[in-house]
Amino acid sequence: MRLARIVNEALAPAILVAALLLAVGWHAGNTPGVSRWWGLPGTIFAVAIPMAYVLRGVRQGRLTNHHIPEREHRRLPLLFGIASLAVGLLALLALGAPREVLALLAAGGVGLLVYAAVTHWWKMSIHSGVAAGTAATLVAVYGAVALVAVPVVGVVCWARVRVSAHTPAQVVVGAAVGALIAGTVFPALR
Repeated sequence: MRLARIVNEALAPAILVAALLLAVGWHAGNTPGVSRWWGLPGTIFAVAIPMAYVLRGVRQGRLTNHHIPEREHRRLPLLFGIASLAVGLLALLALGAPREVLALLAAGGVGLLVYAAVTHWWKMSIHSGVAAGTAATLVAVYGAVALVAVPVVGVVCWARVRVSAHTPAQVVVGAAVGALIAGTVFPALR
């Protein structure tokens, strides 16, 4: 159980999204004249601002913890995340961010929309969706060498079930949705 809790924290969506934005921004910097640090402002809008909102909700007692385990409490933070991501996407577009970073933010927005819609009826695993989406995006950007990230998806799914946060069906569907969105929307927009 302790290992599962560590995995839940170390591979939480906020951490994976921040790392992925930095990795995609770094890759986009291979283009002459493009900074390798475009993922950093993306991280502010996709991770820092939404996480600050969630942590504020925890401090105020509206949310039990930063993983938002109660399905009925997830919709508002997801909608706030969508709004923050949309503002960030527009700001980075206006500032001339590289296409790969913009595509990743757009794919993340699509993912948040899907999870926000589904969470009204069912508690699909966002942890497993982000893990699978991260692996799919890394493969799209870095090629077959990034397939080493795929076993991480299984570890995240195991951990979510082990801590009783989700059922096996919720992690499998969450992972499938995350991989599908990242594997289609991101490549189509990049």
